[in-house]
Amino acid sequence: MRSILLLFVGRLIACFISLAVLTSLWSIPGFGASAAEAPGKPSSSPPKNADELRRSLYEEIGLLTKIPWYWLAAIDQYERTITPRKEHKPEMNHKLIGIRIKKPIWAGPLNPDTNDTDPATIALFGGIGKDATADGIADPRNDRDALYTMAAYLLHFGYADDDIRIGLWRYYKNDSSVERIRQFAKIYKVLDRTDLSDSAFPLPVSSTYTYRDTWGDRRGWGGQRTHEGTDLFASYGVPVRSVCYGIVETKGWNPYGGWRIGIRDLNNRYHYYAHLQGFERSINIGDIVTPGQTVGWVGSSGYGPPGTQGRFPPHLHYGIYKDTGTREWAFNPFPMLRQWEQADQLKKSKKGAS
Repeated sequence: MRSILLLFVGRLIACFISLAVLTSLWSIPGFGASAAEAPGKPSSSPPKNADELRRSLYEEIGLLTKIPWYWLAAIDQYERTITPRKEHKPEMNHKLIGIRIKKPIWAGPLNPDTNDTDPATIALFGGIGKDATADGIADPRNDRDALYTMAAYLLHFGYADDDIRIGLWRYYKNDSSVERIRQFAKIYKVLDRTDLSDSAFPLPVSSTYTYRDTWGDRRGWGGQRTHEGTDLFASYGVPVRSVCYGIVETKGWNPYGGWRIGIRDLNNRYHYYAHLQGFERSINIGDIVTPGQTVGWVGSSGYGPPGTQGRFPPHLHYGIYKDTGTREWAFNPFPMLRQWEQADQLKKSKKGAS
């Protein structure tokens, strides 16, 4: 009898909570409609693309919860970068939002039904799953439900930047995850855009350079090791450019790489530029960079204490490392370099023809 009474009380409380949430949600224009629909009269403007639709969702949930849109964008993007390809299920392909909350967390750790979508019983068992679409279902596969659930969880800790970082640590229990999301949030905030997929070749295609696939070649200085990157040979002083939108994560001297700089992009890839002659003075750790922006110049630094130069011909060593949230590894950048080079050459030819 007592368990039945507790279940009834729990459902009643959850219903009141859901009603309050939905009342707030429906006060936002167009929230109950799909992301592609706009309230009022039909618009003659072209349909929104995926980036625009995501930005609309981030702003809607941000308006409701006071969690800034760029933090929600950063969490969503980070979740996309750490999901192994084998875990991408067909039913998830149509989703705009990449946030995937584990079943026990969504439904409640003691919930016997790990697939529970009833907001009342989810609340009763301490789950965090929320219904944000007024359909009576807290569905983790629903974009609004998933995004609102994450924002509501963070709101328990507050909506200031430090509060959000605390909430993220409680959720991920991983310092690296919190740092990556913080970096992504800064990129989105500074650039105020979500369409940040452009790229550039690391050297101006108008300069004189040469490179080949040097992945896996043997290196002897400092002990036997393999070459984790591609060497692009060019003259001293040729500009070295960011290949992506990203944030400067490291800058300074490395005995192997000499004067080097490292940039983290929104795909959780670390871009490593080594053997530089020097850095662009305005570039510092924590700065946001864009594709084609000069970050340094080709040199021959490295293989010794700070300032060592000239132990090999001038060139740029470019490496790229992927972070999945649990480990990081290098992969061959040569195919991407070819792709970026061809794209820049095409842009140059079109510009010359205009």
